[in-house]
Amino acid sequence: MRLFVALPIPDAIAQGLLLMQGGVPGARWQAREQLHLTLRFIGEVDGRDARDLDEVLSGIDAPAFELQLHGVGQFGNKQPHSLWAAARPNDLLNHLQRKVDTAIRRIGQPPSSGDKYAHKFTPHVTLGRLRHPDLDKVREWLVEHALATSPEFAVDRFCLYSSKLTSDGSIYRVEQDYPLRGFDV
Repeated sequence: MRLFVALPIPDAIAQGLLLMQGGVPGARWQAREQLHLTLRFIGEVDGRDARDLDEVLSGIDAPAFELQLHGVGQFGNKQPHSLWAAARPNDLLNHLQRKVDTAIRRIGQPPSSGDKYAHKFTPHVTLGRLRHPDLDKVREWLVEHALATSPEFAVDRFCLYSSKLTSDGSIYRVEQDYPLRGFDV
């Protein structure tokens, strides 16, 4: 199984993200069911490792929090390969990501060598994937959506997802939900 840990995106927020998709010829835009905010990519694991992952992820104790998406970006510098919506800086999001990463490392799952999340955590929701894009169109898209801001939304759980690669892109499935502690208000 190819696994990763992520935050699901509520439908109301996803609808706003889907409306941002367009204007970059050749982009492969993410479908609704592909929208998530990755906390930690794991990679290929066998059944026993998947059970160990479930056990350590079930033991994570972290508070629920509010999150907001604001702005956009791209990965790939001079050769952009993806467009994304950014999450506003959030200490509780960073805290949860560190807890998830630490738990996964504790059972002997270091980040895979090809994992773009193995370095600095850049919280984002991937909106589209690019191959040989028109750089002017990418710049126009980035400028047009630079101030895009979602309403705040509650993050009350994180999920273990499986990913199946197909010729039409990846198919993601929630394998397990992990609730976060209620809001401390």
